[in-house]
Amino acid sequence: MSRRVLTVAAYAVAFLLWCWMVGIPNDPTGVALWLWLLAIAWRLDWSWQFPKDWWLWLLALAVYGLVRGVTDDIGFTPHEVWPIHADEWLAHLWGGDAVPTISLQHRLCGDHCAGEEQLRWYDYLTSATYASHFLAGLTIAGVLWIRDRAEWLRWIRRYVTISYLALAGYILYPMAPPWLAAQAGLLPPMVRMSGRAFHHLGIQRTTLVFGGLPNQTAAMPSLHCGFTYLIAFYAIIRLRGWWRWLVLLYPAAMSFSLVYSGEHYLIDTIMGAVIAALALAIGAAWDRWRPPAAVLSGTSPAPRR
Repeated sequence: MSRRVLTVAAYAVAFLLWCWMVGIPNDPTGVALWLWLLAIAWRLDWSWQFPKDWWLWLLALAVYGLVRGVTDDIGFTPHEVWPIHADEWLAHLWGGDAVPTISLQHRLCGDHCAGEEQLRWYDYLTSATYASHFLAGLTIAGVLWIRDRAEWLRWIRRYVTISYLALAGYILYPMAPPWLAAQAGLLPPMVRMSGRAFHHLGIQRTTLVFGGLPNQTAAMPSLHCGFTYLIAFYAIIRLRGWWRWLVLLYPAAMSFSLVYSGEHYLIDTIMGAVIAALALAIGAAWDRWRPPAAVLSGTSPAPRR
């Protein structure tokens, strides 16, 4: 058995044990540290190029997390009524008569929403899908860095761009999510269920370095959905074969999880797809202006027109 197989297997065991005993990494820098360990295990060296390439992007994500956390303290009153009307209108399109979160919780968990004794399989899927937001995008970046640094740069540009597009939304349109609107009496009672199944299993999310500050009104657009649509759109563009379209199941699962759990309105998830498309367009223009291969090689060609 090769050394690479042994080191990667040891890494996988260590990571799973960490997630079970300590918690799932919840912050970009913490995830990046685990990805650096993966690069070390795969390449069988210390991979010092990894922190050299990553530090500026991680700093940008840390700034995003800091600014995101203070946007609900700058004096804007969060919007509460419009998203309810928007979701009611969307529900009417397929014959519904209530905000989708209310309908889903009523149909799928009924009187058992508040407890942990009647968890269904889709409750575990909901928690797992929700938590994947904190790992998926950066894990793709880590794998791309190992395989092709130029492709990694293309991806990380889009990943950071969509984060700041979402931040602009949180500043310009602070909005109460469904669970908060229910607490204010604007919606029928509901349960915030995104972490319920993991809590039942004793699995937590943990911050190793800095995961940003909490913001209860950072709901429009849904960055959870934005990341999943970004992954799906990017895969469809970069890959070949009919099967690449199956990756759209990921944003579909995320949309269901966010709406069912009371974390987001359906309109938030749709706007997540919009900012994903916008991030791809900005990333493409960025690549033409500063081609990744040229940036990483240290050359400075004239910008493409």
